Amino acid sequence: MSHPDFFDEVPRISLYDPLAEFLGAADDGVLQYGYFDAVRLAGHSCPTVASAYWSTCKALAFLYPDSMPVRGDIRVEFSQDSTSGVTGVIANVVSMLTGATPETGFKGLAGRFDRRRLLSFAVDMPGEMRFTRLDTNQSVQVAANLQHVPGSPRVSELMASCLTNTATPGEVAEFRRLWQERVRRILLEYGNDPKVFVVTPA
Repeated sequence: MSHPDFFDEVPRISLYDPLAEFLGAADDGVLQYGYFDAVRLAGHSCPTVASAYWSTCKALAFLYPDSMPVRGDIRVEFSQDSTSGVTGVIANVVSMLTGATPETGFKGLAGRFDRRRLLSFAVDMPGEMRFTRLDTNQSVQVAANLQHVPGSPRVSELMASCLTNTATPGEVAEFRRLWQERVRRILLEYGNDPKVFVVTPA
């Protein structure tokens, strides 16, 4: 499946999922995800999908500095409603990586592996997104300030032409290249910039 080369340069994340181990989906329970998995889930690659993937990676690295993150043992809360802005898109990526789901998730087996009620919206809290490790109750807030990673000034004009089907093949190619170039910069050039991805103990 063809995709931009930089997708494969973005660090992947490994998680231990006890449910995957219990049901034999992975002998050791270890699942690995990459940025391309987030793209396939969302159906596209954009700054929002990139920030959702990388914000989750940053949160899990903070919560599990010396051990593998445990999928299904993490609560995630959003201050915004699920239909507000791009919150729903972000939540879908976060849910894939952490295993946290709202009421629609896996109900568990004999009281174990319940993934429901681990993803919540419209929570009265400071910040926009909070991750909590259930076994220690340690929490961290992560915010992505993507305004610090400007894109090409040509993107808006080219997007408008593409949307109205008036763009030439060359302009379509240029729009796609510039769009993905900003995504690449967010992940590979600004991923560890504390002004772009702000990690705050909660």
